[in-house]
Amino acid sequence: MSLDEPHWWYGTEPRDRRMQRLLAPASRLYGFLSRRRIESARHPYRPASPVVCIGNFTAGGTGKTPLALAIARQLSDLGCEPVFLTRGYRGSIEGPHWIIPQTDTAAGTGDEPRLLARAAPVMIARDRRRGAEAIDLTPPSRGARDLRVIVMDDGLQNPAVAKDLAIALVDGKRGLGNGSVIPAGPLRAPLATQLDLAHCVVVNRGTASPDEETDIERQFRRSFKGPVLAAFVAPAGDTSWLKERPVLAYAGIANPDRFFNLVEAEGGALVARRAFPDHHAFTENDAARLLAEATARGASLVTTDKDVVRLDGGSGARSQLREASRTLSIELRFDGRNAARLTALLSALLTAQDHSHSP
Repeated sequence: MSLDEPHWWYGTEPRDRRMQRLLAPASRLYGFLSRRRIESARHPYRPASPVVCIGNFTAGGTGKTPLALAIARQLSDLGCEPVFLTRGYRGSIEGPHWIIPQTDTAAGTGDEPRLLARAAPVMIARDRRRGAEAIDLTPPSRGARDLRVIVMDDGLQNPAVAKDLAIALVDGKRGLGNGSVIPAGPLRAPLATQLDLAHCVVVNRGTASPDEETDIERQFRRSFKGPVLAAFVAPAGDTSWLKERPVLAYAGIANPDRFFNLVEAEGGALVARRAFPDHHAFTENDAARLLAEATARGASLVTTDKDVVRLDGGSGARSQLREASRTLSIELRFDGRNAARLTALLSALLTAQDHSHSP
Protein backbone atom coordinates (compact mmCIF):
# COMPACT_ATOMS: atom_id res chain seq x y z
CA MET A 1 0.00 0.00 0.00
CA SER A 2 1.19 3.48 -0.75
CA LEU A 3 2.76 5.34 2.14
CA ASP A 4 1.03 8.48 0.84
CA GLU A 5 -2.51 7.20 1.36
CA PRO A 6 -4.42 6.32 4.55
CA HIS A 7 -4.33 2.59 5.19
CA TRP A 8 -7.97 2.65 6.25
CA TRP A 9 -9.11 3.51 2.72
CA TYR A 10 -8.68 -0.21 2.04
CA GLY A 11 -9.25 -1.51 5.55
CA THR A 12 -12.21 -3.48 6.90
CA GLU A 13 -11.72 -3.05 10.64
CA PRO A 14 -14.28 -1.11 12.74
CA ARG A 15 -11.74 1.69 13.31
CA ASP A 16 -11.38 2.04 9.53
CA ARG A 17 -15.13 2.53 9.16
CA ARG A 18 -15.07 5.12 11.94
CA MET A 19 -12.61 7.25 10.01
CA GLN A 20 -14.73 6.87 6.88
CA ARG A 21 -17.83 8.08 8.74
CA LEU A 22 -15.93 10.94 10.39
CA LEU A 23 -14.81 12.30 7.04
CA ALA A 24 -18.09 11.66 5.23
CA PRO A 25 -19.18 15.36 5.22
CA ALA A 26 -15.89 16.45 3.64
CA SER A 27 -16.18 13.56 1.20
CA ARG A 28 -19.66 14.64 0.11
CA LEU A 29 -18.42 18.19 -0.50
CA TYR A 30 -15.39 16.98 -2.48
CA GLY A 31 -17.62 14.66 -4.49
CA PHE A 32 -20.10 17.44 -5.25
CA LEU A 33 -17.38 19.82 -6.41
CA SER A 34 -15.62 17.21 -8.55
CA ARG A 35 -18.90 16.11 -10.14
CA ARG A 36 -19.87 19.71 -10.90
CA ARG A 37 -16.46 20.42 -12.44
CA ILE A 38 -16.73 17.38 -14.70
CA GLU A 39 -20.37 17.86 -15.69
CA SER A 40 -20.13 21.61 -16.28
CA ALA A 41 -17.13 21.38 -18.61
CA ARG A 42 -17.76 22.81 -22.05
CA HIS A 43 -15.82 22.87 -25.31
CA PRO A 44 -12.80 20.68 -24.58
CA TYR A 45 -9.89 21.04 -26.96
CA ARG A 46 -9.94 18.41 -29.70
CA PRO A 47 -6.43 17.73 -30.99
CA ALA A 48 -5.70 16.94 -34.60
CA SER A 49 -4.55 13.49 -33.45
CA PRO A 50 -6.78 10.93 -31.71
CA VAL A 51 -6.36 10.74 -27.93
CA VAL A 52 -6.16 7.56 -25.84
CA CYS A 53 -6.40 8.43 -22.15
CA ILE A 54 -5.07 6.06 -19.47
CA GLY A 55 -6.61 6.98 -16.12
CA ASN A 56 -8.05 5.51 -12.95
CA PHE A 57 -11.03 5.99 -10.69
CA THR A 58 -8.97 6.17 -7.50
CA ALA A 59 -6.00 8.05 -6.11
CA GLY A 60 -2.85 5.98 -5.86
CA GLY A 61 -1.14 3.50 -8.12
CA THR A 62 -2.91 0.99 -10.34
CA GLY A 63 -0.22 0.48 -13.00
CA LYS A 64 -0.99 3.34 -15.40
CA THR A 65 2.58 3.72 -16.64
CA PRO A 66 2.98 0.03 -17.65
CA LEU A 67 -0.43 0.21 -19.36
CA ALA A 68 0.51 3.41 -21.20
CA LEU A 69 3.68 1.68 -22.43
CA ALA A 70 1.69 -1.39 -23.51
CA ILE A 71 -0.75 0.82 -25.44
CA ALA A 72 2.14 2.64 -27.12
CA ARG A 73 3.64 -0.68 -28.23
CA GLN A 74 0.33 -1.78 -29.71
CA LEU A 75 -0.08 1.52 -31.56
CA SER A 76 3.43 1.19 -33.00
CA ASP A 77 2.58 -2.33 -34.16
CA LEU A 78 -0.49 -0.88 -35.89
CA GLY A 79 1.71 1.53 -37.82
CA CYS A 80 1.14 4.66 -35.73
CA GLU A 81 3.43 7.12 -34.01
CA PRO A 82 2.48 7.30 -30.30
CA VAL A 83 3.36 10.40 -28.31
CA PHE A 84 2.75 10.76 -24.59
CA LEU A 85 1.06 13.70 -22.92
CA THR A 86 1.62 13.90 -19.17
CA ARG A 87 1.60 16.53 -16.45
CA GLY A 88 5.01 15.45 -15.12
CA TYR A 89 3.86 14.82 -11.56
CA ARG A 90 6.40 15.86 -8.90
CA GLY A 91 8.65 17.42 -11.56
CA SER A 92 9.61 21.10 -11.63
CA ILE A 93 8.94 21.68 -15.35
CA GLU A 94 5.52 23.21 -16.03
CA GLY A 95 5.74 22.96 -19.82
CA PRO A 96 4.74 22.61 -22.51
CA HIS A 97 8.08 20.85 -22.90
CA TRP A 98 9.27 17.94 -25.02
CA ILE A 99 11.45 15.68 -22.88
CA ILE A 100 15.09 15.56 -23.95
CA PRO A 101 16.25 12.16 -22.62
CA GLN A 102 19.94 13.05 -22.82
CA THR A 103 19.68 16.10 -20.54
CA ASP A 104 16.38 16.12 -18.63
CA THR A 105 16.34 14.59 -15.15
CA ALA A 106 13.59 13.10 -13.00
CA ALA A 107 13.76 16.18 -10.75
CA GLY A 108 12.60 18.27 -13.68
CA THR A 109 10.28 15.92 -15.52
CA GLY A 110 9.08 13.55 -12.81
CA ASP A 111 10.01 9.88 -12.75
CA GLU A 112 7.20 8.36 -14.81
CA PRO A 113 7.77 10.60 -17.88
CA ARG A 114 11.41 9.50 -17.91
CA LEU A 115 10.22 5.90 -18.25
CA LEU A 116 7.74 6.82 -20.97
CA ALA A 117 10.48 8.63 -22.89
CA ARG A 118 12.25 5.30 -23.40
CA ALA A 119 9.39 4.26 -25.68
CA ALA A 120 8.13 7.40 -27.46
CA PRO A 121 8.31 11.22 -27.43
CA VAL A 122 6.87 12.78 -24.27
CA MET A 123 5.21 16.17 -23.90
CA ILE A 124 5.05 17.53 -20.35
CA ALA A 125 2.39 20.13 -19.58
CA ARG A 126 0.65 20.97 -16.33
CA ASP A 127 -2.02 22.54 -18.55
CA ARG A 128 -3.10 19.55 -20.64
CA ARG A 129 -4.80 21.72 -23.26
CA ARG A 130 -1.62 23.71 -23.88
CA GLY A 131 0.30 20.45 -24.10
CA ALA A 132 -2.07 19.05 -26.72
CA GLU A 133 -1.84 22.30 -28.69
CA ALA A 134 1.96 22.09 -28.60
CA ILE A 135 1.83 18.53 -29.92
CA ASP A 136 -0.39 19.68 -32.79
CA LEU A 137 2.22 22.32 -33.71
CA THR A 138 5.04 19.72 -33.90
CA PRO A 139 5.32 17.70 -37.14
CA PRO A 140 5.36 13.90 -36.78
CA SER A 141 8.90 12.62 -36.39
CA ARG A 142 8.55 9.89 -39.02
CA GLY A 143 6.87 11.88 -41.76
CA ALA A 144 3.56 13.55 -42.40
CA ARG A 145 1.89 10.39 -43.73
CA ASP A 146 2.17 8.58 -40.40
CA LEU A 147 -0.82 8.75 -38.07
CA ARG A 148 0.08 10.18 -34.70
CA VAL A 149 -1.85 9.12 -31.58
CA ILE A 150 -1.65 10.97 -28.28
CA VAL A 151 -1.45 8.66 -25.26
CA MET A 152 -2.56 10.76 -22.31
CA ASP A 153 -1.05 9.46 -19.09
CA ASP A 154 -3.67 10.13 -16.39
CA GLY A 155 -6.33 12.81 -16.76
CA LEU A 156 -9.54 10.78 -16.94
CA GLN A 157 -11.27 13.44 -14.82
CA ASN A 158 -9.59 16.34 -16.67
CA PRO A 159 -12.15 17.96 -19.00
CA ALA A 160 -9.70 20.20 -20.88
CA VAL A 161 -8.90 17.71 -23.68
CA ALA A 162 -11.38 15.54 -25.60
CA LYS A 163 -10.65 11.81 -25.40
CA ASP A 164 -11.42 9.41 -28.23
CA LEU A 165 -10.75 6.32 -26.10
CA ALA A 166 -10.70 6.62 -22.29
CA ILE A 167 -9.40 3.56 -20.43
CA ALA A 168 -9.83 3.33 -16.66
CA LEU A 169 -7.38 1.01 -14.90
CA VAL A 170 -8.42 -0.69 -11.65
CA ASP A 171 -6.32 -2.64 -9.16
CA GLY A 172 -7.74 -6.17 -9.14
CA LYS A 173 -6.81 -6.83 -5.52
CA ARG A 174 -7.63 -3.52 -3.86
CA GLY A 175 -10.52 -2.58 -6.13
CA LEU A 176 -12.19 0.69 -5.14
CA GLY A 177 -11.33 0.42 -1.46
CA ASN A 178 -14.16 1.47 0.82
CA GLY A 179 -16.01 3.06 -2.11
CA SER A 180 -15.96 6.60 -0.72
CA VAL A 181 -14.69 9.78 -2.33
CA ILE A 182 -11.54 11.58 -1.11
CA PRO A 183 -10.81 12.20 1.78
CA ALA A 184 -13.02 9.45 3.24
CA GLY A 185 -11.89 6.99 0.56
CA PRO A 186 -9.77 6.68 -2.59
CA LEU A 187 -12.32 7.65 -5.28
CA ARG A 188 -11.43 10.82 -7.21
CA ALA A 189 -15.11 11.56 -7.86
CA PRO A 190 -18.41 9.71 -7.37
CA LEU A 191 -18.16 6.39 -9.19
CA ALA A 192 -21.32 6.94 -11.26
CA THR A 193 -19.88 10.19 -12.60
CA GLN A 194 -16.57 8.55 -13.47
CA LEU A 195 -18.14 5.56 -15.19
CA ASP A 196 -19.64 7.97 -17.71
CA LEU A 197 -16.14 9.19 -18.57
CA ALA A 198 -14.69 5.77 -19.43
CA HIS A 199 -15.09 3.78 -22.63
CA CYS A 200 -13.27 0.72 -21.30
CA VAL A 201 -12.19 -0.69 -17.92
CA VAL A 202 -8.99 -2.69 -17.51
CA VAL A 203 -8.53 -4.68 -14.30
CA ASN A 204 -4.91 -5.22 -13.27
CA ARG A 205 -4.81 -8.69 -11.71
CA GLY A 206 -1.22 -8.17 -10.58
CA THR A 207 0.77 -11.39 -10.33
CA ALA A 208 -2.37 -13.54 -10.09
CA SER A 209 -3.00 -16.20 -12.70
CA PRO A 210 -4.33 -14.76 -15.96
CA ASP A 211 -7.31 -17.13 -15.57
CA GLU A 212 -8.37 -15.95 -12.10
CA GLU A 213 -11.30 -13.55 -12.46
CA THR A 214 -11.45 -11.08 -9.56
CA ASP A 215 -14.44 -9.83 -7.61
CA ILE A 216 -13.96 -6.31 -8.96
CA GLU A 217 -14.10 -7.64 -12.54
CA ARG A 218 -17.44 -9.29 -11.83
CA GLN A 219 -18.67 -6.06 -10.26
CA PHE A 220 -17.76 -4.00 -13.32
CA ARG A 221 -19.19 -6.55 -15.74
CA ARG A 222 -22.51 -6.01 -13.98
CA SER A 223 -22.38 -2.22 -13.64
CA PHE A 224 -20.34 -0.94 -16.59
CA LYS A 225 -21.79 -0.80 -20.10
CA GLY A 226 -18.45 -0.96 -21.94
CA PRO A 227 -15.84 -3.70 -22.30
CA VAL A 228 -14.07 -4.94 -19.17
CA LEU A 229 -10.63 -6.38 -19.89
CA ALA A 230 -8.16 -8.17 -17.62
CA ALA A 231 -4.39 -7.76 -17.57
CA PHE A 232 -1.60 -9.14 -15.42
CA VAL A 233 1.87 -8.10 -14.32
CA ALA A 234 4.85 -10.03 -15.59
CA PRO A 235 8.61 -9.45 -15.59
CA ALA A 236 10.21 -8.11 -18.74
CA GLY A 237 13.20 -10.28 -19.55
CA ASP A 238 15.21 -12.90 -17.71
CA THR A 239 14.82 -13.14 -13.92
CA SER A 240 17.07 -16.11 -13.12
CA TRP A 241 19.59 -13.74 -11.49
CA LEU A 242 17.11 -13.19 -8.64
CA LYS A 243 17.92 -16.69 -7.34
CA GLU A 244 21.67 -16.17 -7.12
CA ARG A 245 21.75 -14.33 -3.75
CA PRO A 246 19.39 -13.18 -0.99
CA VAL A 247 17.50 -10.04 -2.01
CA LEU A 248 16.89 -6.69 -0.33
CA ALA A 249 14.10 -5.08 -2.33
CA TYR A 250 13.26 -1.39 -2.06
CA ALA A 251 10.64 0.72 -3.81
CA GLY A 252 9.14 4.19 -3.66
CA ILE A 253 5.99 3.51 -5.65
CA ALA A 254 2.28 3.71 -4.92
CA ASN A 255 1.80 0.00 -4.28
CA PRO A 256 5.20 -1.47 -3.30
CA ASP A 257 3.70 -4.76 -2.12
CA ARG A 258 2.87 -5.61 -5.74
CA PHE A 259 6.55 -5.25 -6.63
CA PHE A 260 7.78 -7.19 -3.59
CA ASN A 261 5.34 -10.01 -4.34
CA LEU A 262 6.60 -10.20 -7.91
CA VAL A 263 10.20 -10.48 -6.69
CA GLU A 264 9.19 -13.46 -4.54
CA ALA A 265 7.06 -14.99 -7.29
CA GLU A 266 10.15 -14.97 -9.56
CA GLY A 267 12.22 -16.86 -6.99
CA GLY A 268 13.85 -14.02 -5.08
CA ALA A 269 14.64 -14.89 -1.44
CA LEU A 270 13.61 -11.63 0.22
CA VAL A 271 15.49 -10.83 3.40
CA ALA A 272 14.06 -7.32 3.63
CA ARG A 273 11.37 -5.13 2.05
CA ARG A 274 11.99 -1.39 2.26
CA ALA A 275 9.05 0.76 1.18
CA PHE A 276 9.28 4.52 0.65
CA PRO A 277 6.57 7.05 -0.26
CA ASP A 278 5.50 7.21 -3.90
CA HIS A 279 7.90 9.31 -6.04
CA HIS A 280 10.33 9.44 -3.09
CA ALA A 281 13.50 11.49 -3.69
CA PHE A 282 16.21 9.30 -2.19
CA THR A 283 18.61 11.13 0.12
CA GLU A 284 22.24 10.38 0.85
CA ASN A 285 21.15 8.90 4.20
CA ASP A 286 18.56 6.68 2.51
CA ALA A 287 21.16 5.40 0.09
CA ALA A 288 23.80 4.84 2.76
CA ARG A 289 21.36 2.85 4.94
CA LEU A 290 20.27 0.64 2.06
CA LEU A 291 23.86 -0.03 1.02
CA ALA A 292 24.92 -0.82 4.59
CA GLU A 293 22.00 -3.16 5.20
CA ALA A 294 22.55 -5.02 1.94
CA THR A 295 26.24 -5.48 2.81
CA ALA A 296 25.44 -6.70 6.30
CA ARG A 297 22.92 -9.23 4.99
CA GLY A 298 24.99 -10.33 2.02
CA ALA A 299 22.05 -9.37 -0.20
CA SER A 300 21.57 -8.02 -3.69
CA LEU A 301 19.74 -4.71 -4.01
CA VAL A 302 16.70 -4.88 -6.28
CA THR A 303 14.34 -2.06 -7.19
CA THR A 304 12.00 -0.77 -9.90
CA ASP A 305 12.72 1.15 -13.09
CA LYS A 306 10.79 4.07 -11.66
CA ASP A 307 13.06 4.24 -8.60
CA VAL A 308 16.27 3.95 -10.59
CA VAL A 309 15.49 6.98 -12.76
CA ARG A 310 15.30 9.07 -9.59
CA LEU A 311 18.84 7.99 -8.74
CA ASP A 312 20.25 8.86 -12.17
CA GLY A 313 22.75 11.71 -12.04
CA GLY A 314 23.26 11.44 -8.29
CA SER A 315 26.59 11.53 -6.51
CA GLY A 316 28.07 10.01 -3.36
CA ALA A 317 25.99 7.27 -1.77
CA ARG A 318 23.15 7.85 -4.25
CA SER A 319 25.49 7.12 -7.14
CA GLN A 320 26.78 4.02 -5.34
CA LEU A 321 23.22 2.82 -4.74
CA ARG A 322 22.42 3.34 -8.41
CA GLU A 323 25.41 1.24 -9.44
CA ALA A 324 24.71 -1.49 -6.87
CA SER A 325 21.02 -1.89 -7.68
CA ARG A 326 19.50 -4.19 -10.26
CA THR A 327 16.05 -3.51 -11.64
CA LEU A 328 13.20 -5.94 -12.04
CA SER A 329 11.42 -4.44 -15.03
CA ILE A 330 7.74 -5.25 -15.38
CA GLU A 331 5.15 -5.22 -18.13
CA LEU A 332 1.39 -5.22 -18.11
CA ARG A 333 0.26 -8.02 -20.39
CA PHE A 334 -3.00 -9.25 -21.83
CA ASP A 335 -3.83 -12.85 -22.65
CA GLY A 336 -5.04 -13.84 -26.12
CA ARG A 337 -8.72 -12.95 -25.75
CA ASN A 338 -8.15 -9.69 -23.88
CA ALA A 339 -5.28 -8.70 -26.18
CA ALA A 340 -7.53 -9.20 -29.20
CA ARG A 341 -10.25 -7.04 -27.66
CA LEU A 342 -7.78 -4.25 -26.89
CA THR A 343 -6.40 -4.41 -30.43
CA ALA A 344 -9.96 -4.19 -31.78
CA LEU A 345 -10.63 -1.05 -29.72
CA LEU A 346 -7.47 0.64 -30.99
CA SER A 347 -8.09 -0.45 -34.57
CA ALA A 348 -11.63 0.97 -34.44
CA LEU A 349 -10.21 4.25 -33.16
CA LEU A 350 -7.75 4.42 -36.07
CA THR A 351 -10.42 3.49 -38.60
CA ALA A 352 -12.67 6.28 -37.33
CA GLN A 353 -9.77 8.71 -37.61
CA ASP A 354 -9.09 7.66 -41.23
CA HIS A 355 -12.75 8.17 -42.11
CA SER A 356 -12.79 11.61 -40.52
CA HIS A 357 -9.97 12.65 -42.88
CA SER A 358 -11.53 11.12 -46.00
CA PRO A 359 -12.70 13.55 -48.70
